[in-house]
Amino acid sequence: MNIRELFGCTLIAGLLVTLAGTCAWADRDRDREHDRDRLAPPGKELILDRRHHHNHYYPRPGHIVPSLPKRVHRIKHHRTPYFFADGIWYRSSGLRFSVILPPAGVVVPVLPRAYTTVWVGTVPYYYAGGVYYTWSPRDFGYVVTDSPVEGSAEQQQELVEPLFVYPKLGQDEEQQALDRYECHLWAVNQTGFDPTRPGGNVPREQNINRRLDYNRATESCLEGRGYSVR
Repeated sequence: MNIRELFGCTLIAGLLVTLAGTCAWADRDRDREHDRDRLAPPGKELILDRRHHHNHYYPRPGHIVPSLPKRVHRIKHHRTPYFFADGIWYRSSGLRFSVILPPAGVVVPVLPRAYTTVWVGTVPYYYAGGVYYTWSPRDFGYVVTDSPVEGSAEQQQELVEPLFVYPKLGQDEEQQALDRYECHLWAVNQTGFDPTRPGGNVPREQNINRRLDYNRATESCLEGRGYSVR
């Protein structure tokens, strides 16, 4: 190989190294930009819902959007149309739509994909985006309800007393929720004690005895439906 050929090969190799370095820096810059986008905090219209360790982002109530998501449930309540899409509620606002918190009593056919189960006594509440839902066998859907855990710390401690229930017959979550809810209603009817109401909805001097009666009635009902209760 003569000097001219050697010089040409060296020049080509140098150009290739330079080009490779340029591509590497470009890839590195794109990676940094991607990381910045991925780690960037959400916009001001989103808030992090930390209640009950839910830890999901939702639009702020009052936020306006130009159109609804593709998959949306249209629900009429007291002649007012509402729109529900995976845990976010909307209402018409002129030609656009406003994010809202729905009124109690609205019934939806499905729960949001991301929800947190909050047990109050033996009653499961499903929480997402500032809204609580309970299963309604009569409506065969989930009813928006007021918060079951408001009030003093003492009241909240009474309300969230745990009950450990194991499905011996392999009941799925929907069946478990239905059984627990119906057993709760039966126990309330039998004893007059309702753990979802302040003080159990009984005179203070009767609270302890009525609570024990309610627990025994609930356990008996659940065991009769194929559950192990502790």
